[in-house]
Amino acid sequence: MTVGQERVWRTNWDGLGRRLEEIEGQVDLAEWFGRQAPTILEIGTGMGDATAQLALDSPEVNHLAAEVYPAGLGQLMLWVEKHELTNVRLLKGDALDFLRDHLAPDSLHGVRIYFPDPWPKKRHHKRRLVTAPFVRLIASRLVPGGTLHLATDWADYADRMLEICTAEPLLANQYADWAPRPDWRPVTKFERRAHAEGRICRDLIFTKSGS
Repeated sequence: MTVGQERVWRTNWDGLGRRLEEIEGQVDLAEWFGRQAPTILEIGTGMGDATAQLALDSPEVNHLAAEVYPAGLGQLMLWVEKHELTNVRLLKGDALDFLRDHLAPDSLHGVRIYFPDPWPKKRHHKRRLVTAPFVRLIASRLVPGGTLHLATDWADYADRMLEICTAEPLLANQYADWAPRPDWRPVTKFERRAHAEGRICRDLIFTKSGS
């Protein structure tokens, strides 16, 4: 980590973040954020610039950032400090375990997974984050009307995401297939790299039924 990232870990982590292994029982999101507000979980926030921009643009929403890499969480805390954001909290650990073991059903208004590791080699596809059981778990934690928003620049992964989400009975696609790229979603470094390398980025937005 950089000197700045190490500093905010020392000074800001206790007020903003929780390590998965230290959490016991179900998390009270209102208590964690200090207010009752719609909460969106972003899984895999990279260096946090897009997450910080989303939180800055939507102060009425609680933004929960799940990441496993300390440097990325440290950089996000620097953005939080710079913009004086009060609506961001950080989780260090596996989002699957957090959703399964520490979050009640119908807790989240949205889940965002932007440009997850594509594991492009076929023998590594089993390591991909977006699987049918994981999508089923996410759907169970969404409130009725809550959204699952996915984005990827790998064509075969996009097709698989569409297939998996379409097969989940709790979810309905907001579009015939691919969603138009939302203007409010910040352009990430992964997206810029994809465009530079000639890959097409795909968005999917599914809504939980029962709204």
